[in-house]
Amino acid sequence: MMEYIGATGVPVKLEAVPVEEGIDFHFILSFAIDADPSGNTQNGKFSPYWADTLTPESVAAMKKSHPNVKALTSLSGWSLGDKVLRWYTPDDTQQWISNAFSSLSSMAQQYHLDGINIDYENFPRHNSSFAYCIGELITLLKNQSVISVATIAPYHKTIAPYIELFENYGDVIDFVNYQFYTDKVRKPKSYVEAFKIRAGQFDKEKLLPSYEVNGRGIQGDAFFDALSLLEENGFGVNGVMIFSADASSSNDYYYERKSQDFLLNSTVSV
Repeated sequence: MMEYIGATGVPVKLEAVPVEEGIDFHFILSFAIDADPSGNTQNGKFSPYWADTLTPESVAAMKKSHPNVKALTSLSGWSLGDKVLRWYTPDDTQQWISNAFSSLSSMAQQYHLDGINIDYENFPRHNSSFAYCIGELITLLKNQSVISVATIAPYHKTIAPYIELFENYGDVIDFVNYQFYTDKVRKPKSYVEAFKIRAGQFDKEKLLPSYEVNGRGIQGDAFFDALSLLEENGFGVNGVMIFSADASSSNDYYYERKSQDFLLNSTVSV
């Protein structure tokens, strides 16, 4: 289970989110950004920009009360305030990797993080550094035991750089949190067809179906019909990604509860 949390400024709390035993539940603190508060890039020096309610103490307490919980941070996201965030080619890629490793290592220690999620959503027309910088960063963080989990979050406009990253560094990427809600599919059958396409581009065993609460794409219980249809079509539903706990706080976390129930009662061996 993957749950983005803290991106919108809503004072959401980890302990409010229902977590079932038997589910590997990953909270994704959103976002850690390579920028100062004005949006100026910092050459790989990431800072946390999630809700103030998501404190190091709250993360530690959640993990202590639920040993099945892991905490990740998501890198970048769409924007910081009104400033749209973009991948940029560092002047010195090795220095960027070194700075990113140092800043994320400190953040991981402070916030008790287990991993990172890659969510860069805008790229320059001529991008030649993203896959190398991010792939080497993940590899270094894992080799130095800073993190144990790494995920990526492509959407339909960012397929190319993420495929390059996955093809070259797929061995250190654990899950693909593809943003299916950006594909504008609203029916279960169409959702399955979209899943088949992305399963061909990434590893189907690492690909997770996703849902945006009160957002785009398939909505309501049709999402769970799509999960059942995925299983009927031979796909193992190895997890679910939800964006986000911030929105779910207004409906008593209905989709988190029902997603965990689906996963716990799945009849397909995965």
